Amino acid sequence: MNINKNKTFLKTSDENVKWYIVDAKEYRLGRLISKVAYILKNKHEANYLPYREGKSYIIVINSKKVQTTGKKREQKLYRRHSGRPGGMKTEIFEKLQERIPNRIIEHALKGMLPKNSLGRKLFKKVKVYPSDQHPHKSQNPTKITID
Repeated sequence: MNINKNKTFLKTSDENVKWYIVDAKEYRLGRLISKVAYILKNKHEANYLPYREGKSYIIVINSKKVQTTGKKREQKLYRRHSGRPGGMKTEIFEKLQERIPNRIIEHALKGMLPKNSLGRKLFKKVKVYPSDQHPHKSQNPTKITID
């Protein structure tokens, strides 16, 4: 029997996928997103490994009602570029929240996830909805409370 002792043994668990739900209207943007990123990266589990994808999905509801501190509503800018010369578009937080409220949460979350293939996989596990209606009721999501 030829066993290679130089390989890392990873314990695989048979646990099911966990679904969480968080209401964005109860929290400030940064606090909310840092908690979502923490759970997505699987840091709340005992078997956390920084390079391994967790089995958690997160539903964020009421993205239209997310709160901010200070004058961010009038001053924070979101930029996008078409790739063409002179194609820079800027929009303030308030206007973007009226137009596409999900983009604010998605933009903040992308900034807190790893900038590699793992971050892209984790980002696909977040579902953001502007109201409290969502199509994931059959997954029986657990409500997250942020301390």
